[in-house]
Amino acid sequence: MSLSINTNAAALNALQNLNRTNADLQTTQLRINTGLEVRNAKDNAAVFAIAQNLRANLQGLSAVKQSLDRSISAVDIALAASESIADILIQMKEKVVAAADAGLDDQSRSALQEDFNALRDQITTMVENATFNGTNLIDGGGDIVTAITNADATQSISIPHQDLSLSSTNIGLSAAATFTSAATAQSLISIIDTAIANVSSVMTVMGAGSRSMELQRTFADKLSDTLETGIGNLVDADLARESAALQALQVKQQLGSQALSIANSQPQVILSLFGN
Repeated sequence: MSLSINTNAAALNALQNLNRTNADLQTTQLRINTGLEVRNAKDNAAVFAIAQNLRANLQGLSAVKQSLDRSISAVDIALAASESIADILIQMKEKVVAAADAGLDDQSRSALQEDFNALRDQITTMVENATFNGTNLIDGGGDIVTAITNADATQSISIPHQDLSLSSTNIGLSAAATFTSAATAQSLISIIDTAIANVSSVMTVMGAGSRSMELQRTFADKLSDTLETGIGNLVDADLARESAALQALQVKQQLGSQALSIANSQPQVILSLFGN
């Protein structure tokens, strides 16, 4: 190998190797610091694009879960109110059956009437208060509950409005319904029986809808976990491997620095050729 003071090929080669080692070391340190092997499109354009699409789906599922949570809450409140109304109707039937006894004295029938009226008015109170986030499924309005079930918002579960207010088809009792005699009490029995059956049907519809939403909510959680794991498999760094690589590169960096130092000292040999 010729000796030259103008060009030190050994030093240039050592410097190139040291620069590559430093670049690899920097990449490894970034992976350890961020926990990511693919941080941006420059690291791996194809993998990064796939991961971004999956992240978009993951965020979409977050919105799905929020929609399901809101809908489940609205339905559950309506369902709880419906169950309470069913219990009230059963108590009202007890009152009218007792009041339909022709042998009952007027004072006792009057007491039953007061209880009946109080229960009747309680239905209105429950219906008016069965509201969640502005949605009431059982009042005289037309609210429905619709929850999106996929990240593209192209699929949904809907639960229709069920009117349980007084004078509605389902209840059939007017806001002033009452009795003053055994005969008028008797006439209310069949109406209340029909109301009880209707409320049971309403609870079946809402209960099935709520259950469907809960199952979909559980599935959304599982799907989110699967997507998150998939993204991790694509972009996360193997920290055990990176740790081993870091130690190796640090040693390589030290050796590269020594090699560059040795290569830089080679031109000093030229001085010996001239007796210095």
